[in-house]
Amino acid sequence: MNVMPDGPEAGNDDYLTSKRQAWFAFAMTFGLMLFDFMDRQVIVSLFPHIKSEWNLSDKQLGSLVSIISIVVGVGGIPVALLADRVSRVKSIVVMATAWSLATISCMFTANFSQLFLARAVVGVGETGYGSAGAALISTLFPRRLRSTVLGAFFAAGSLGSVLGVVLGGVIAAHWGWKAAFGVVGLPGLVLALLYLFVRDYKTVALTPKLNQVTQSLGGTLKHIFGTMARTRTLLWVCVGAAMQLIVVSAIWSWLPSYLNRFHGVTPEAAGKQAALVVLAGAFGCMFWGIVVDRLARRQPRNKLPGLSVLCMLTSVIFMVAFGGTYTGDAQFKLIVLGGFLMTCTVGVVAGVAIDVIHPGVRSTGAAVLSLFQNLFGLAVGPFLAGVLSDRWGLQQALAVIPLFSILAAVLFIVAMRTYDADVAKISDVKLDVAPSLTGNLSASTAV
Repeated sequence: MNVMPDGPEAGNDDYLTSKRQAWFAFAMTFGLMLFDFMDRQVIVSLFPHIKSEWNLSDKQLGSLVSIISIVVGVGGIPVALLADRVSRVKSIVVMATAWSLATISCMFTANFSQLFLARAVVGVGETGYGSAGAALISTLFPRRLRSTVLGAFFAAGSLGSVLGVVLGGVIAAHWGWKAAFGVVGLPGLVLALLYLFVRDYKTVALTPKLNQVTQSLGGTLKHIFGTMARTRTLLWVCVGAAMQLIVVSAIWSWLPSYLNRFHGVTPEAAGKQAALVVLAGAFGCMFWGIVVDRLARRQPRNKLPGLSVLCMLTSVIFMVAFGGTYTGDAQFKLIVLGGFLMTCTVGVVAGVAIDVIHPGVRSTGAAVLSLFQNLFGLAVGPFLAGVLSDRWGLQQALAVIPLFSILAAVLFIVAMRTYDADVAKISDVKLDVAPSLTGNLSASTAV
């Protein structure tokens, strides 16, 4: 891909805009991702309180997490298509405002149905954010840093989950579980306004054929999935990423309850201990993004076998931790190690997907990845673990779920075979930076 910055930024180490503006965009996008997952995951440390107060099953509790991922997966492509053809920055501002207000509304629910509906609306607000944010920062930065910045960006989800789990337990212990939604929902509104200062890249002109088929949602969906069928790398990494995220979402959602039920830890303390595992995942997401980038610098397709090895290790460690004879500190150390490994795919898979997606529909293509990750990964993990827990018990459920990491490992090996050919198809596309949105607003005001 030939990156063509305009004006004084030209030749700036392959950054599309100035390095300072690129890192500002990263910081703001990272911050919103942090609050995105705080709003998603705050509820998991509240499970014991909600279960006790409303007498819910594990399947119902799991659905309160899964519904967000379902909505995000289903709605991601239309929203990302709009972001691609209109503005990624404007779309992100609207989305962040919506999900923050919806999270705050969870404070005022009185039963399971109301809370479930409010959580669904949170998902409506978050729809398309990860795709638009990933497309924006991956395009502003050089390709050689793509897995690194995307790994750090998606690590914000892990960090946000940590803060959500910890704050949820602490706030519930002092002011009641409903107050936690208000505390985590408010900061997103502030960042949404500050995001107006982020630079976008210009919408890339599509080929006549591509422009024609994307005039309607139906035509767009037909084209996207047709392209996916031909772009085999994207297809296989989408499915592989989803399989790994079944494991991630199940562990993140149910570990506080596991510690509470099987080790007698209070909900507040269980939230803090589980947060250590999520924090290990945040570091793992960034660490493995950097490591894989370096190992695959000469042969980018080598990212995929690297992920395969890490997924296999994830499966073995969690099956030993939950299905073996380890207890107490030894078991928890294994769980932390598994948490460090299991997020290895997040940034790297996004980078691989961006590598093979046409820049003109990069947010939309990333939304396809998001659809698979949310609908077939993040949504499945909490709910499936809840169903298995009702049938077999929570510990047995968490011992079986890591088998999905083995399937992910196989799919990444398959994807490696088509990577080079798919990258070559879009290697001659040129890009340019868009004017500042706040600069346009200032000019309009002056007129």
